[in-house]
Amino acid sequence: MEPHWKHGNRITLIPDSERFIPELLEAIGNAEASVWFEQYLIESGRVTRRFIDALIRAANRGVEVRVVLDSFGAVGLGQRERERLSAAGVALRHYNPFMMRRLRHNLSRNHRKMLLVDRRVAYTGGYCLTDDYLGDWFDVVVRAEGPVVEDWISLLADLWESSRTRGDKAPINRTLPAEAEAFGSEGGMPARLVHNEGPSDKIIRHSLHQRMETAEQRLWMYTPYFLPSRQLRRLVCHAAQRGVDVRLLVAGKGHDHPSVRYAGQRHFGELLDAGIRIYEYQPRFTHAKFCIVDDWVTVGSCNFDHWSLHWNLEANVEVEHADFADEVVALFEQHSAESRTIKWEDWARRPNAQRYRERLAAMISAWLAGLR
Repeated sequence: MEPHWKHGNRITLIPDSERFIPELLEAIGNAEASVWFEQYLIESGRVTRRFIDALIRAANRGVEVRVVLDSFGAVGLGQRERERLSAAGVALRHYNPFMMRRLRHNLSRNHRKMLLVDRRVAYTGGYCLTDDYLGDWFDVVVRAEGPVVEDWISLLADLWESSRTRGDKAPINRTLPAEAEAFGSEGGMPARLVHNEGPSDKIIRHSLHQRMETAEQRLWMYTPYFLPSRQLRRLVCHAAQRGVDVRLLVAGKGHDHPSVRYAGQRHFGELLDAGIRIYEYQPRFTHAKFCIVDDWVTVGSCNFDHWSLHWNLEANVEVEHADFADEVVALFEQHSAESRTIKWEDWARRPNAQRYRERLAAMISAWLAGLR
């Protein structure tokens, strides 16, 4: 079921791990009743140890701690860390364990990254818990307070109780605290948490496409992995052709999946022909994912590729508020100023070796997309 818009929320953008990692740890450290945590990519190391230590300290204080990890994304988490969590009373479940008898279903992964503290303060974004990630990658997290937190409660609890997860069977409290605060007109923002649930439920995709169809002034996409479907390319090109300011900012320097970068570049000519401005971020690899359409913003774990939009479990917060949109626009403009602008005349003269890499990567991407 598609979540309804809720008013009276406070939504805060927290860019860069130097800011959001300390805040996430502090939120866990201040928890009084409950900590619910979902993560896709987690590996043993310094940063993960800090989170595990914080979760264990919370459990030792009597806080209800529930953790859901993707069974594939968590292969790098050592047995010692899992045993420490269990010994402290942290309830742990894994999403979609690998099964030989249903190979195609193994493609569905839980790519969400969410934290909910005391069922009052919620976070989502694109961050991973690996030592390689911190400092070297740019990412963003959003903090949400107010009635929209109820969406986090429902989404996290539904997966915890789902047959798609395996592990501890500890109960989970779904109720929104009676004292949950709604913010007034000055700080209140309309918001909702939208999700993809694999091939069966693609709310993020449908909402994104609907906004693109009705864009009037701007349509700005920011994504590390740009593998657009034919429909998404058609929507952004049509928007540009009817006079909408369409921009695309993608990862450039230090890309963690070069083949994905090449496959996305295969479409640059079509986009440039439509009048879309394209930027490749240079200072470091960027892992942030968001889209701005007029004063509407979606930000979270979902990439603009067929894995996120078709196979994965994803979670994005949508906000429709001019002040929040202006803040995200400022971040986009800052990063585009630090990017390499892709110009049509330069792109037309790129070497044949580059064209070959693009074609090969695009063929592989198309084959993988066809697995659906």
